Amino acid sequence: MKRWLVLLIPIMLVLAGCGAGTSEQLPAAPSEPTSEGPRELRVMAYSSFDISEVVIAAFEADNDAKVLFLDAGDTGQMVSQAILSRENPQADVLYGVDNTFLSRALEGDIFEVYVAENLASVPDAYQLDPGHRVTPIDYGDVCLNYRRAYFVDSGLAVPETLEDLTKTEYQGLLVVENPASSSPGLAFLLATIGTFGEDGYLDYWRALRANDVLVVDSWDTAYYGEFTGGSRPIVVSYATSPAAEVYYSETPPVPGVDDEPPTGAVVAPGTCFRQIEFVGILKNGRNRDLAEAFVEYVLSEPFQSDIPLHMWVFPANEDAALPDVFAQYAVTADAPAIVSADAIEQNRETWIEVWTDAVLR
Repeated sequence: MKRWLVLLIPIMLVLAGCGAGTSEQLPAAPSEPTSEGPRELRVMAYSSFDISEVVIAAFEADNDAKVLFLDAGDTGQMVSQAILSRENPQADVLYGVDNTFLSRALEGDIFEVYVAENLASVPDAYQLDPGHRVTPIDYGDVCLNYRRAYFVDSGLAVPETLEDLTKTEYQGLLVVENPASSSPGLAFLLATIGTFGEDGYLDYWRALRANDVLVVDSWDTAYYGEFTGGSRPIVVSYATSPAAEVYYSETPPVPGVDDEPPTGAVVAPGTCFRQIEFVGILKNGRNRDLAEAFVEYVLSEPFQSDIPLHMWVFPANEDAALPDVFAQYAVTADAPAIVSADAIEQNRETWIEVWTDAVLR
């Protein structure tokens, strides 16, 4: 997820803020619980978090609660804020830490142990914390996207591997995001590390640089500025982006006539990196029982089924229903590149620094 991430999530980045509950900037400290009226549950989330108002309203009604979403910036900022305020947390729940920052959060000792009942519906592959300090909520693959019309008109084959992008016929066609400033950019860097290893990924990036790769700071600039609105027909985005293209299109494909979206995703082995997002109950929070209820609700079918069209990632709960556009056009990678959460935490800053030296300087 975000995830996207994070989790950040690509298409929804154009929709600012939260779509449910109340959103506000992080305060100095959480408010005192009131003796009358609904209790307050504070949920710290990344800026692009989005879910239906009716979904949150149902939780509030069932639990006599008011949910406040605290905008904590991007995933890294959110985790750092939670660690710094560990003794006097600003929220009860943290939503959206992903596997690129998971080890930092766990080492920061900010979460309570909680084994969710609904966890039985989540595949073991997404349960990365055997200590159950966090609960998986969604996942999505960062991968190459391409404009179908360009490759049809040019007669050029769609790249099938990462190595293809270093060939002369793909010179000047790729735009990527800077891993120092972009979640999908970092995920794609990790995909290259997982595929080529620590001894080979910089050589790969040097070959991309020689082949005129364009590096920009954000997903917005890459996707809307250079990919859909510019001259770069290959971009680092998400495997769900083609489904979003259909969903938001003024002229979507006609079933049985034109079944393909205007963009496609390359999901061959080793070309993608899977982002998994988690929710956790913060230590020293004021409303442990409400926090547990929220974690259960986040994994329930009503919440999980709402995730795809709001955050454009897949729900972790296998029983959740997928909307038709998602089921038809969103794809996943069968064999994404793998880099462990521990390796990411130990090497993230070094990898970004040496990448910067090799690609941008």
